[in-house]
Amino acid sequence: MARLFGTDGIRGVANLDLTAELATNLGTAAVQVLAVGLAKKPVAVIGRDTRASGEFLEAALAAGMAAAGATVFRIGVAPTPEVAYLIDALDADLGAVISASHNPMPDNGIKFFAAGGRKLPDSLEDAIEDRLKNFKQLPVGSEVGRIIDNPMASGNYVDHLVDSLDIDLSGIKVVVDCANGAAHHTAPAAYRKAGADVIAIHAEPDGLNINANCGSTHLSDLITAVKENKADLGIAHDGDADRCLAVAADGSVVDGDQILAILAQAMKENLKLVNNHVVTTVMANLGLKKFLQTADIEVIETPVGDRYVLSAMEVGGYNLGGEQSGHIILADYATTGDGTLTALHLMQRMKQTGLPLAKLAMVVQKLPQVLLNVSGVDRNLGVSHPRVLAEVDRLREELGDTGRILLRPSGTEPLVRVMVEAPTNEQATAVAQALVAVVREVAAQ
Repeated sequence: MARLFGTDGIRGVANLDLTAELATNLGTAAVQVLAVGLAKKPVAVIGRDTRASGEFLEAALAAGMAAAGATVFRIGVAPTPEVAYLIDALDADLGAVISASHNPMPDNGIKFFAAGGRKLPDSLEDAIEDRLKNFKQLPVGSEVGRIIDNPMASGNYVDHLVDSLDIDLSGIKVVVDCANGAAHHTAPAAYRKAGADVIAIHAEPDGLNINANCGSTHLSDLITAVKENKADLGIAHDGDADRCLAVAADGSVVDGDQILAILAQAMKENLKLVNNHVVTTVMANLGLKKFLQTADIEVIETPVGDRYVLSAMEVGGYNLGGEQSGHIILADYATTGDGTLTALHLMQRMKQTGLPLAKLAMVVQKLPQVLLNVSGVDRNLGVSHPRVLAEVDRLREELGDTGRILLRPSGTEPLVRVMVEAPTNEQATAVAQALVAVVREVAAQ
């Protein structure tokens, strides 16, 4: 049986792969694993994004947790980082977010958090999966859990975000694309409370339109709105708002690598960057790594996934890490990637320096990067077959130290991902296509 958990929880088509029955059982298993040995009744927090399927999955998950004896606070629609914050603020023992992040609406997912609002290591996810096969005896009578709706919790979260800033953001004009997702209320509210002039687009979720031609995977509307409104920048969130991408006033896109560089430079100048280290993933552009090296900032690399970034940050005691996709972890204020928090600190840097975002982003001289997805293949065979590995070695020798190749199975989708960086886009494309052809050839055998 394939492992249920991927790089960011459990995902699948709602009501097909991710059913109400599975959600109920996962809720029970999570409480029995994450709240073991407590002298009190366990407390859990559940939030969700705006997908219609989140409503029945939330009910099922809460039922499973309550059946295991937990008091469950349902906060309704909320960004993933808000749920993580509230788990800590409410001194809860565990929590969960029902979301498939940037995936299309038919998909949904469940990701769990331990006490303190921290994502789970593989070992605890495996323990939850094992518990599905062998539940402990469930409580009865007064020991069963209760379900309490608490939809007003977001105000505390917004205050927490704004309180992290050193200055107000008056004079900054920002367009925010909320992806018709979980941040449709909290992100505009936080930016306005911080003093910015805010224009919100795609902020009217109907349960079906999350990520639909909007948000961090579809930037065209945001680019147009930034230019039409003569805004200083645009911010694009994904469905659960644990990340953001930015658009400069000229319409250029500023990705997570560039945002990480901007924040690293700011934190180092202000003596806030712990041990002058930044944690990022193997997908980070070589341009980011070269900038950090010239800035005398050490780089720690991890596998793809913000939980791996966070794990390395915790081990080393570092306070800044992130991914090219826009998952940025500011560990002084959050236990997971937080797109709204990231955007606030990006705008703070703009105001403090008086520089436009495009100018700030120029510190990273990005190498052309081509990312191709190969679907319809065995994602593990596609990265381990000797013929594929031989082709990777050949192409790496061809590139030398002027570029790099990364081949990996997706942790959230049935895909093999091929990433190539090279001095020119044409060379990167040619190398990537050559590798894709070999992966498909092997898969067809």
